Amino acid sequence: MALYEISNHPFPTHTASSLSHHLPPSLLLPPNQSLSKQTISSPIFVHSLSLSLSLSLNLSVSVTMAVAELSTPLYTKTRLVHSSQLSFSSTHLRGHRRVAFRPLPQAKNARISCSVAPNQVQAPAAPPQTVDPKNKAECFGVFCLTYDLKAEEETKSWKKLINIAVSGAAGMISNHLLFKLASGEVFGPDQPIALKLLGSERSLQALEGVAMELEDSLFPLLREVSIGIDPYEVFQDAGWALLIGAKPRGPGMERAGLLDLNGQIFVEQGKALNAVASRNVKVIVVGNPCNTNALICLKNAPNIPAKNFHALTRLDENRAKCQLALKAGVFYDKVSNMTIWGNHSTTQVPDFLNARINGLPVKEVIKDKKWLEEEFTESIQKRGGVLIQKWGRSSAASTAVSIADAIKSLITPTPEGDWFSSGVYTTGNPYGIAEDIVFSMPCRSKGDGDYELVKDIQFDDYLLKRIKKTEAELLAEKRCVGHLTGQGIPVCDLPEDTMLPGEM
Repeated sequence: MALYEISNHPFPTHTASSLSHHLPPSLLLPPNQSLSKQTISSPIFVHSLSLSLSLSLNLSVSVTMAVAELSTPLYTKTRLVHSSQLSFSSTHLRGHRRVAFRPLPQAKNARISCSVAPNQVQAPAAPPQTVDPKNKAECFGVFCLTYDLKAEEETKSWKKLINIAVSGAAGMISNHLLFKLASGEVFGPDQPIALKLLGSERSLQALEGVAMELEDSLFPLLREVSIGIDPYEVFQDAGWALLIGAKPRGPGMERAGLLDLNGQIFVEQGKALNAVASRNVKVIVVGNPCNTNALICLKNAPNIPAKNFHALTRLDENRAKCQLALKAGVFYDKVSNMTIWGNHSTTQVPDFLNARINGLPVKEVIKDKKWLEEEFTESIQKRGGVLIQKWGRSSAASTAVSIADAIKSLITPTPEGDWFSSGVYTTGNPYGIAEDIVFSMPCRSKGDGDYELVKDIQFDDYLLKRIKKTEAELLAEKRCVGHLTGQGIPVCDLPEDTMLPGEM
């Protein structure tokens, strides 16, 4: 249940007059006296009245009101409306869902009752409180009220609240990820969060359903949820931006067409992040082609460090660890130092040269060179396609897990001697890889959200050859989106179609 105050709109004269017909005899007014807002605000009036209003904002409201019994006289303006008793038509303002009811701040020691006898009602002791119009008008349901973390409620045992923006929030990947974030599994049991969910006009109703499920899950760490379709509002003060939403590749669509179509999305989102997000926001791009989408995004956000942008290749790393563990006959936690080099495409390079099993080089444990150079890499590339053939769905759940893993790798110190894979900006890299692209490379973190590239890496001719191939592809993609990165007229000379199976 939630507490609401009718917004401060003047009551039209005809509305006030018509309301008097619904009054019980004890509340009838003289013929020459109109119904005042103060009368409507009285607890006895509210307890006695079931009213229907037609406000001048084209907002139809049907409200069944009960009275809240409060143990403190400081909380003076109270109306109790159960979510199932409130029906309203909302309007969109700059892409955010706004309603004509504003939440009241919850007073300490307030006890709420769904039904109270008239003799239990306490008279107001102070003038009605004025609701700050900036007080989360875009928030959803219970999160507008009971999950608002006040400054005085912050304790030394809880960290400061962080804002996490998620695009494509009504999709299947998000459906798995959001509950991991809200539960504390990703950021920890002492980190309260606010979820800012970005969708589209088409998905807005589905977003409301997602928010309802988050409500019903009663996550203590989830203090706020807001939904909207305008990235300039949803990304406001975001500390993390998980950019999952992207257009799927349709039948007959060329890779160049997909690059341009999705690139437009990431131009807008990059500009929005640049305008309103935290200056140190960490951005993980999941929507494919994620490497070049991440490049487009960072190029349109010049005020945010390019180092803060990541393209997700963690699912590829996880798949590679699994296949090496299966071949070696060990559990996958015995596999470490796994790198995915390059693009999230069929040119990606799972690095078995530097990977280790039980602390030993993979080539000392798995001596089948042909399997490593051919079957191993192919099994990683085709894993998503095989999964779809098995049960008709894409790898949404494992992708969500890999996003959670990628975040945890940045906020948790990397174990000594190990590393993780992430698609990051190449400028200044120690490997000789072309600069000014987003390329998956081995990274380490101190757990502060930042990372450094690993320097003690071995290369052989096989590895270097494969890296050059994926590098060439990313350079071709970069040329193809020059009009989206401020680098001139696009020239699309993509060598081949390298979309991963299952992502078409």
